Amino acid sequence: MSNQAYAPSGVVPAAVPSAITTIVPAVGRVLISTIFILSGLSKLAAPAMTIGYIQSVGLPLPSLAYGIATFIEIVGGITLLLGYRTRIAAGVLFVFTLATAVFFHNHFGDQNQFTHFFKNIAIAGGLLHVIAFGGGRVSIDGRRS
Repeated sequence: MSNQAYAPSGVVPAAVPSAITTIVPAVGRVLISTIFILSGLSKLAAPAMTIGYIQSVGLPLPSLAYGIATFIEIVGGITLLLGYRTRIAAGVLFVFTLATAVFFHNHFGDQNQFTHFFKNIAIAGGLLHVIAFGGGRVSIDGRRS
């Protein structure tokens, strides 16, 4: 029999919530922003392929759409990563992610497209969480407040 004392069920030491509310939002921002930054950089590496893909789904002005998408992903991803104007960045990325799901991943008979559609929906859900709660303490926004 152990004589070690345990906290009652549901009671968490004070240091745990502080660590969670400090570190977890920063880690979450890193994880979400990575997909946008990498996707934007891959667009820079293969502009003709990306423009062709945009054309293939019938969107107008594919070259302009390419530029806008690349800008949103790289700048929005970096802004989210750093936690600068976090709610605005997350809002722009939220709209972008939903638009991408609707326009590029709408062939639900294709299992790959089905999975990508709901991956985008899940990312949008994470971005809504960032919009609601902000960038957290370990962010440029957190340091300014």
